[in-house]
Amino acid sequence: MHAHTDQRAIAVAGRSPERARAFAEAHGIARWHESHETLVADPDVDIVYVASPHSEHKLMALKAIAAGKHVLVEKPVALTSAEAREIRDAAKAAGVFAMEAMWTRYLPQTDVMLQLRDDGVLGDLQLVLADFGTRGSPDPTGRVYNPELGGGALLDLGIYPIWFSHLWLGKPKAITAIGNKTSTGVDARTAIVLGYESGAQAILSTNLMSFSPARASVCGSTGRIEVNPWFAVPAGFELVAPGKGDVRVQFVNDTGIEFRGGLAWQAAAVAQHVADGLEDSPLHPIDFAIEVMETMDEVRRQVGTLAR
Repeated sequence: MHAHTDQRAIAVAGRSPERARAFAEAHGIARWHESHETLVADPDVDIVYVASPHSEHKLMALKAIAAGKHVLVEKPVALTSAEAREIRDAAKAAGVFAMEAMWTRYLPQTDVMLQLRDDGVLGDLQLVLADFGTRGSPDPTGRVYNPELGGGALLDLGIYPIWFSHLWLGKPKAITAIGNKTSTGVDARTAIVLGYESGAQAILSTNLMSFSPARASVCGSTGRIEVNPWFAVPAGFELVAPGKGDVRVQFVNDTGIEFRGGLAWQAAAVAQHVADGLEDSPLHPIDFAIEVMETMDEVRRQVGTLAR
């Protein structure tokens, strides 16, 4: 954000003043707060970015909203769709902006791919393929393997493939998932098939146990898009027109902004949304995030990591 936009982080709060101070000094932030309560009460703060473990998203977001602050909540916006609706309803009642930080929606590649869809280049959409997996630290007290902190592959990584299928095909009619858990009780790996009213399907996977290709593709009746690894970060893609020897047209990310630097596009867009007086994102509305969480709820229920 500091490297690529005009936006500035002006204050930070953490689990301890010492951690907040160290973070502020490391990242050029002017001041730190003794508590989250004093941060959200800071009159100079316009918007609070909630970057805590998943388990704290709802609590932190509601604190900021109650203080009259706009909020950008790291994905997933909450642990469940019910919690996400609480955040949405509180923000609407307070008249503040609230958005899930699904930064991939704001990457240039996403905009270009959706233009190709809207222009009819892909034809009728038939199939979405996406996976995201990597080896997480097996520390049972760490964020990834600890169920008390919202650990597991689905909430951390699987949300990207599920979001990607929703982006292209909408809310599914049928959800089938199979997975297994780690010794700590969080999901270790999950395979998902989604079915849609149109007959289209999505085949998705996520895991904490291996380094998967982290690729995604969208297949239509007249063409397909193959997104380069890792599809959730700034990358390129190929538009493939099947025929005698596939015709391939490449889109290349030549901005010089790579990997987590891509959060800059989201930061700039959210600042513009707030400046425009919006209370919801026109690109990633809170109700869209809730629909993704509803699919996540059902997948986690089938895998056994969500209470019935």
